[in-house]
Amino acid sequence: MFGWTLHGDGRTLGPDDVVAPHERLSWGRTIGLGGQHVVAMFGATFVFPLLMGLNPQLAIMMSGVATILFLLVVKGMVPSYLGTSASFVAAAAAIRAQGGTSQDVTGAVLVSGLVLVVVGVLVHVLGSGLLHRLLPPVVTGAVVMLIGFNLAPVVSGTYWPQDQWVALFVMAFTVVCAVAFRGFVSRIAVFLALVVGYVLSWLLDRVFGQITSYDAAAGAVTTHWRTSFDGVADAAWFGLPPTTGTLGPDGQPLVGLHLPSFSAAAILLVLPSVIALVAENTGHVKAVAEMTRTDLDPYMGRAIAADGLGTALASSIGGSPTTTYAENIGVMAATRVYSTAAYYVAALVALVFGLSPKFGALVSSVPGGVLGGITVVLYGMIGLLGAKIWVQNRVDFGNPLNLVPVAAGVIIGIGHVQLRFTDEFVLGGIALGTVVAIAGYHLARALAPADLRRRADRPLGGVDGGETGDPGGSVVTVGHDEYGTDRHPEATRER
Repeated sequence: MFGWTLHGDGRTLGPDDVVAPHERLSWGRTIGLGGQHVVAMFGATFVFPLLMGLNPQLAIMMSGVATILFLLVVKGMVPSYLGTSASFVAAAAAIRAQGGTSQDVTGAVLVSGLVLVVVGVLVHVLGSGLLHRLLPPVVTGAVVMLIGFNLAPVVSGTYWPQDQWVALFVMAFTVVCAVAFRGFVSRIAVFLALVVGYVLSWLLDRVFGQITSYDAAAGAVTTHWRTSFDGVADAAWFGLPPTTGTLGPDGQPLVGLHLPSFSAAAILLVLPSVIALVAENTGHVKAVAEMTRTDLDPYMGRAIAADGLGTALASSIGGSPTTTYAENIGVMAATRVYSTAAYYVAALVALVFGLSPKFGALVSSVPGGVLGGITVVLYGMIGLLGAKIWVQNRVDFGNPLNLVPVAAGVIIGIGHVQLRFTDEFVLGGIALGTVVAIAGYHLARALAPADLRRRADRPLGGVDGGETGDPGGSVVTVGHDEYGTDRHPEATRER
């Protein structure tokens, strides 16, 4: 698994050369490629923990650990980086809004990771067709959509009001980077927007002084600085992530190393995110298989289970949930280097960053207005990915079997409709919307006449020629095509 074969002389690549997962370039070039993978995953991997109230330093460190674990489980056949998953952000926000703690969040995430392991084992034993039967694209798209759009109030009520003009600028900058540039620049649009927004906030403090706006830490409108580096100055250069947290941009503590706690209500809120993780992993394995011209279906279950193990391991000590990253798949498409050696290098670099509390404090000090501009794009992308899944799989919404139950589930999830059983147990929002979408679809299917069922099994247009079992790509992609990879001629010439 670690005995990589040197590709050619390790230094020169011809125009048609492809570096396979079991090969590597010279160690100097491999380290450089590993650095590219770190930059590609960096922005989203530490932004999403901030939005979940978790420690970004710990998230970066555990992303390295989870990546190594993933590569071991898939036997080096699926080169991927495991960064922080965006699919849990909505559930984490809902848990904290209802008085839950970060410990409740990580406990629920741990359970969802274990559920994902079980799903991966079942897929490995029974085949990937199981996914399509239980979670057809119409249902998967609905769940991903309601997860993303459920977050809209978090943007409008928490982040955007902290500095609306910086948020607007950062939003525009993110859009321009994502669509006006190609290749690696578009791949790291979120990271670049965060850096530019941070610098802009600092300059505005120096030029115009303090701002009077909503302060999440105080929960009211106050006059305050946009940026504060007090925590950065006090933090050590080297050490484990802290066990006590500072306040995050939403005014809630960013808890460091901790043991999770378990709440039934929190677990029910988080479990729908498992469906999004299954969709991400399935899409990414198919993307890597296409690029490497390898049949990776036998490794689909391993990849899903490995992601579950990474999520469970990270959350067991207070870290963030993980998922395979389309940003890094984009780097592979651009470079045509699929060597797992570069991913091991990236994982080790992430571990080094994770051992710097000063780095963690710097990340935690990102101004709320900057996150406002980033999240308005990211949350919308999560929601629209659901529509993307429908389009790619040509879901027929002229068929009431597809339309009616899914429509109900989406509105319940986005509108945070609640079903109250007792004062202590309330099912609502994402959890209730997911239950309605899945259970409603299968109930409707059981009752529907045969012709509606046949139509639902065919993609729109009546020709079953697409991969209707592919639930889609990643919720963290800023890119140009169906897998989050730019289809340049050099990335597709071999197919």
